[in-house]
Amino acid sequence: MNNPLAKLWRRRKGTVPVFASLLAVGLIFGSVRLASHAPKIPTAVAERKEFVEYVQIRGEVKATRSVTIAAPYKAGDLQIVKLVPNGTKAKKGDVLVEFDATTMKQNLAQDQSALKSAEAEIQQARAAARLKEEQDLTDLMKARYDVDRARMDTGKQEILSPIEGAEAKLKLADAEQKLKEAEAKLKADRASAVADIAAKKQKRDQAAYQVQQDQRSLDALTLRAPIDGMLSLLNHWQPQGGETPFKQGDRAWPGAGLAELPDPSTLKVVARIEEAERGRIQAGQSASVRMDAVPDRTFEAHVADISPIATLDFNGGWPFPRNFSMEINLGAADSRLSPGMTANVRVAVDRVADGLVIPARAVFRKAGRTVAYVRRGSKFEEAVIEVARRSGEEALVAQGLVRGQQVALQDPTISP
Repeated sequence: MNNPLAKLWRRRKGTVPVFASLLAVGLIFGSVRLASHAPKIPTAVAERKEFVEYVQIRGEVKATRSVTIAAPYKAGDLQIVKLVPNGTKAKKGDVLVEFDATTMKQNLAQDQSALKSAEAEIQQARAAARLKEEQDLTDLMKARYDVDRARMDTGKQEILSPIEGAEAKLKLADAEQKLKEAEAKLKADRASAVADIAAKKQKRDQAAYQVQQDQRSLDALTLRAPIDGMLSLLNHWQPQGGETPFKQGDRAWPGAGLAELPDPSTLKVVARIEEAERGRIQAGQSASVRMDAVPDRTFEAHVADISPIATLDFNGGWPFPRNFSMEINLGAADSRLSPGMTANVRVAVDRVADGLVIPARAVFRKAGRTVAYVRRGSKFEEAVIEVARRSGEEALVAQGLVRGQQVALQDPTISP
């Protein structure tokens, strides 16, 4: 009795692992089958949030104020020997342009030599005037001595003969005349020395002025940045190349504009808008701006001004369209911004505080109807919806969906 029961138990005990293995294999196979049939279509959730309707515009960064870097006047030959590259970011005081200063340095050296000669002439004139005055003072003292001596002789008339007395008077008159001549000569020589030194000082001042002019002209051959900014070289006409930017080795004429240095604090986005958009955009509306050249940042901005009158857009192709110009002020500065950059502007023209929003990619047109595909388990079901508005990558749904539903971002009826 015990042996048959033991044999039966051993036979059943051997089949348990087999059944367990078959059950595990079945579960794995089922999960693989379900996974293979699960949809691999990206989805999004219909959610309630603020819907912002945007108008998208292409614009260009421009500076409302810029400084023109111009060639100097009266600075001789203007050949460019140094010119910073176009687009260089300069700080105030940086050297932007240098002209050949060889001729001006020679003129400065000559005029400095002339100034030294003029100063030496003044010193010589002063020395000669001192010598002449000393001689004149000596002659004046001698003349005074002769007058005193002659006057003493005339005092002896009582003991002199009439003839000798008359001779003494004549000598006194002659001495007095020579004294007057000595005094007049001293005065005349002093006036002559003053006039001569004044003339030489005038010559010296003219030479000093010329040296100052030469120094200014020499300094003017080095052009420095008056403000911070990014250099933009200007074009000039070349017989062989036509309109080309200035470069090293070119010659400029006095007053020629060589480059512009836009003021970075006055950068704005300038755009053109059509008449249909003009009615929806107003000054003061908020906007966001992205630059192609600064892809890692979005700039907060606002509409600053819109022209009230349509004008010809000469960059809009032929025939020239008429549209409206618009300026957008940027909320913050960035050292990477420069005039000429392309800007993508989104102006918020309307807002819905609590709207049902789905991605615009989740909206499809089928048989003249607007539909979305709602996920039901592992399948998607078509739902007819009504889209109230679209803006960029979002759509505002008026009816047909409820909050929290998952919608397909690709058409599930089309095989990949």
